[in-house]
Parts: sequence; structure tokens; C-alpha cells
Amino acid sequence: MNTYQIRFNKSRGQEGRGSMDHVWRVFENGKEYLFKGLDISVPIKSEKDANGIDYNITCKGYMKIDRDTSTAIIMAKIKMPDLETI
Repeated sequence: MNTYQIRFNKSRGQEGRGSMDHVWRVFENGKEYLFKGLDISVPIKSEKDANGIDYNITCKGYMKIDRDTSTAIIMAKIKMPDLETI
């Protein structure tokens, strides 16, 4: 199970920070991703960040990325893709 911290992307639209539509910063075990949308189906909590000024949403689970819609989907269990029969 992974730990996620989610923040609003205050620097969106700037170089290297996604488009104006990339409003979410999602950190998976410390690695940052930028997304346009979120779909979270696990319990969440709020916390202050390390500098004590900004706030995060934090949760535990597994992330699937929908690249077509730029959405982070955080769920309780890993959903395996259907297996093809040969």
C-alpha cells in the first residue's frame, strides 16, 4: 500500500508545472505527478505540510492513472487487467 499526499497546484501553467488545467499535485511515496482530475475511493485525512503553512490531503491506497483524462484514481485494492486467452 502506498502513501499519497495531494495538494492544489499553485504553480500550474508555469514552465514544467503542467497546463492551467493540471490543478492537482499528487505525491506517491514522495514522487510527484500532476493531474487534471482526481477520483479517490479511500478514506482521506488533512494535515499540515512539512513547513507548517500549507495543507495536504493524505491517504493510503493504490493509484491507477487514466492518461486519456489525466486523472489519478486512488483505490483500496489493485485491480488487475482482464487476461486475454490465446
